[in-house]
Amino acid sequence: MTTTSIPEWQKRTPSANALIFMAWVIALAFVSWCFQVMTQDTIWAFVVDAPKQAADIGGRMMPPNWGYVNELWWPLWETINIATLGTLVGLVLAVPIAFLAARNTTPSARLIRPIALFIIVASRSINSLIWALLLVAILGPGLLAGIIAIALRSIGFIGKLLYEAIEEIDADQVEAIEATGASTAQVMTWGVVPQVAPTLAGISMFRWDINIRESTVLGLVGAGGIGVKLEAALGTIAWPKVTTILLVIFVTVLVSEWVTAQVRKKLI
Repeated sequence: MTTTSIPEWQKRTPSANALIFMAWVIALAFVSWCFQVMTQDTIWAFVVDAPKQAADIGGRMMPPNWGYVNELWWPLWETINIATLGTLVGLVLAVPIAFLAARNTTPSARLIRPIALFIIVASRSINSLIWALLLVAILGPGLLAGIIAIALRSIGFIGKLLYEAIEEIDADQVEAIEATGASTAQVMTWGVVPQVAPTLAGISMFRWDINIRESTVLGLVGAGGIGVKLEAALGTIAWPKVTTILLVIFVTVLVSEWVTAQVRKKLI
């Protein structure tokens, strides 16, 4: 018969209470200091007036300019193409990087794996909007800058999730194929790829859904898509047009969510 020991309550010592109290004081002081730093340039008169201004802009945004919808179809198509092509390019680049980053498939854990991990981290560290700013400065405004920006951002997302999935595959299946005398390429083809293929498909659809949302704002920095129309409407203070564009973006995101959910349901 086994007995379970029940922990006994013990009163804290005065020194422990003093340390806990000092920790709370330091934490509250740090939070107070952070708040002061964040709000030192805040004009509180604007903050107090913010509800009134928000109500004023909201009134100007209604009703939407429904006649403007006909001018949004082509920019919306560009946005979808930016997301789709960017996802495909990122997928093509991320798959080999993921295999180089995974411990059980990399040819060199000391040299090649750190380089692959660095690429993944660098890609994930920079937002798509920042990539777009850099690429517009290099390539000029247009869809190409947007596609490459989405692709560069997608490499890190797809690569990280995929290499983690590769490291979690069933090693017994790989060993069974190796025992038949299969080459490295055959082991990859028949032992590794079939195990991670469903995961890769799910990751790709998830990333495409994210890229649809990110592509809608790339036009604000000149990278094409419906964001160009949004930037123009904001620049001319055409609030009814802004409302129409936001509604179109909202519906597009809803549709992409539905498509992604249906595809993932089929895969899972």
